[in-house]
Amino acid sequence: MRIQVRRTGGFAGIERRAEVDTSARPDAGEWHELAEQAVASGHDAPPPGVPDGFNYRITVDSRTVFCTDPRLSDAQRTLISRVLKEGA
Repeated sequence: MRIQVRRTGGFAGIERRAEVDTSARPDAGEWHELAEQAVASGHDAPPPGVPDGFNYRITVDSRTVFCTDPRLSDAQRTLISRVLKEGA
């Protein structure tokens, strides 16, 4: 499974991208479950955000969803954090 996160917005408007490929990871099952939960609570189009808030595009394999701060689900927040931290 390939998980991509793109973060835009914020005060400075700097874009950040990261990607994790779970195919060779020993914790792939945990990533898959988290990704499925995050995608399930996402939107098909970018929802309205708040001034200076972050906007996110999460792509899991070929499925893309959108979400914004401060309305992230727990799964989205955790997945975004992990991908941005561990992704290349």
